[in-house]
Amino acid sequence: MRRSPLLFALLAAVLFSTGGVGIKQATLTGLELSSARSLVAFVVLLTWTQLIRRGEAEAHGRGLGFNRTTLLAAVAYAATLLFFVQATKWTTAANAIFLQYTAPLYMLVFEPWMYKEKYRGRDFVVVVACLAGMSLFFVGELRADDVRGNIAALASGVSFALFSLLLRRNLTEQNGTDGDLSAVIYGNLLLGVMCAPWLVARIMSDGLVVSDVFIVLYLGTIQIGLAYTFYAAALARGARSLDVGIVGYTEAVLNPLLVLIVVGERPTLFAILGGACIVTAVIAHALYNSHRNSRRTAELSPD
Repeated sequence: MRRSPLLFALLAAVLFSTGGVGIKQATLTGLELSSARSLVAFVVLLTWTQLIRRGEAEAHGRGLGFNRTTLLAAVAYAATLLFFVQATKWTTAANAIFLQYTAPLYMLVFEPWMYKEKYRGRDFVVVVACLAGMSLFFVGELRADDVRGNIAALASGVSFALFSLLLRRNLTEQNGTDGDLSAVIYGNLLLGVMCAPWLVARIMSDGLVVSDVFIVLYLGTIQIGLAYTFYAAALARGARSLDVGIVGYTEAVLNPLLVLIVVGERPTLFAILGGACIVTAVIAHALYNSHRNSRRTAELSPD
């Protein structure tokens, strides 16, 4: 029986959400963990890509491609990973994931500029709602780590938005083929190599504890490698980007919940309210646009 493509999107979101626990549990620094996790993910995704290039999968464009847009997307993706790991190390998992998911806010701002499209009045309502949610993360007593963690999380949202926008351009340049895995593979390689000096220094001085080895293998193989396999499968089987994006917000809910259960880290009330504000605004906007587009299509279609 053929499974719904959104099931693959949900599986990807669930696996992505486990990253917070792994990052919190690892004794490696953010730079050391970023290198190790991305190098493992690079090997896993490269192997997967080479295997699926044979047969029908190649028709979906999941083989390795390279152009200027892919390179820029890879840089944006690497920045997203690095900023998110650092944010999760410095502040709460809830702050890190919710502030990363402000990415649609930046997409609303930059997308019309990048693609010569008009700004829409309703988009500004979402922008204001997201800004209000973001401001709640900076209310109350904050440690220095919370401030820099929140800033790193916001930076991860900006880079994630740029990554998504560049993927759209890549999609256009490749005549509809899905080039996201190429950017992800190159991005992991870039981050793994850039942060390798810190990882090598750690291995040479103190070595790696067994728990860190297992955490790195899990994060690279499952939390990134297998998760992106499911993500690509959802797109390849016809899932709309909108639907995949909405299902992806499962990660924003599960990530801090899993950290609460496993690590015992409790998000603040302001973080919960801010996250709810951001998630509600973005999902409502996406659903409204989907309904509006469907109605317009129905009106234009002949009876």
